[in-house]
Amino acid sequence: MFITEGDSASGSITIARDVNTQAVFSLKGKPLNCFGLTKKIVYENEEFNLMQNALDLEDTIENLRYNRIVVATDADVDGMHIRLLLLTFFLQFFPDVVKNGHVFILQTPLFRVRNKKETIYCYSQMEKQLAMQKLGAKPEITRFKGLGEISPDEFKNFIGRKMRLDPVILTGETSLHGLLDYYMGKNSPERQEFIIRNLRIEEELEPLPEEKEITESETVEA
Repeated sequence: MFITEGDSASGSITIARDVNTQAVFSLKGKPLNCFGLTKKIVYENEEFNLMQNALDLEDTIENLRYNRIVVATDADVDGMHIRLLLLTFFLQFFPDVVKNGHVFILQTPLFRVRNKKETIYCYSQMEKQLAMQKLGAKPEITRFKGLGEISPDEFKNFIGRKMRLDPVILTGETSLHGLLDYYMGKNSPERQEFIIRNLRIEEELEPLPEEKEITESETVEA
């Protein structure tokens, strides 16, 4: 089951999915931060209540309706935040789902590089640079800013047999309460210090000559 962030993102997945084996659960917005809350309070949240029912998780993991729970969010700050909120829900109330390897993060391409003969989908700046070098002069480059900008015809390439999934791994040594408290609890001085100490500025690779990036699935030749 794919969990997406809104109708825009879920539209292409819904059309492109295999209806026999894949389902889509579309969030209406950012889910509740359920860290420290009781299950009763969380279940008063309509989306979490519906999602739990869709997965059939309440009584036992043996009833899990879908073997893979795939979080499919945009590759931006908001998307990352939604991922953390969803993982908090599963880790706090249904940790066995994570421990048994049922939760994944879907990778989707950031760029499409193509010419008249070949199309290459790229998941990083480095892959984009290599694709541009491979295709030679004047490749057409598209920058996907969100899942909703990827057409259903293209999306089927990313949720089929060769889809890229990052498993969410939880070892037996991990303290769940300590982990959730650190990342999802109150903004403690320790967390602030960690962020400041590990803050990195990511610089984009220099574009090849005459490269132009485009957004919203418009295309242009460099």
